[in-house]
Amino acid sequence: MRTCPELFAALAAENEQHAIARAAKSALRIITPAFSTKQAGLPRGRQREGPIRGRQDETAGLGKAIEWILRVKAVSENAKSPSRLIDERINELGDWRGEILARIRAVIKEADPEVIEEWKWRGVPTWYHDGIICTGETYKNVVKMTFAKGASLKDPSGLFNSSLEGNVRRAIDIHQGETIDEKALKALIRAAVALNASGAKAKKATKS
Repeated sequence: MRTCPELFAALAAENEQHAIARAAKSALRIITPAFSTKQAGLPRGRQREGPIRGRQDETAGLGKAIEWILRVKAVSENAKSPSRLIDERINELGDWRGEILARIRAVIKEADPEVIEEWKWRGVPTWYHDGIICTGETYKNVVKMTFAKGASLKDPSGLFNSSLEGNVRRAIDIHQGETIDEKALKALIRAAVALNASGAKAKKATKS
């Protein structure tokens, strides 16, 4: 039978990308010291106090654990996945912007079937693979794809038409009535994924 800290750790590991994981991790940080036989910052002699103090610590830890279990339960019931939030954004727009965002999303998934969808900065669809690939922002008159490392990508088709002055990002602004060169966009997305992958490998090599 697993202890409370072990259960919370497993819950966090299984839900790494969701709000429930953050609640579980917070719970783990709070309750683990109460179940530990070596409390950080205490002299060894004070770590092994009598059974009454031990029971008090355990009771306090269990109380906090129960409180956080209820919070985690509430989060899990109310949390929406990033993919669902993006679905809702597309439906809420209900116009040409929603259609373009939906098409962009489809092209990204076709270019990289392993892409991860996220909902960042309180409402920005974001696509990840070893780091941010791009975002899909919607404004009144434009749908903007911002590539996190666009300045480092080759763009032979000239898709980038916005944020051209920076040294890091590049963007593609799509207006009503404009079409998307999907073949060129897929190539750009795959190049962004490859760039992220090379950066991730370099970091691992440095650590090892």
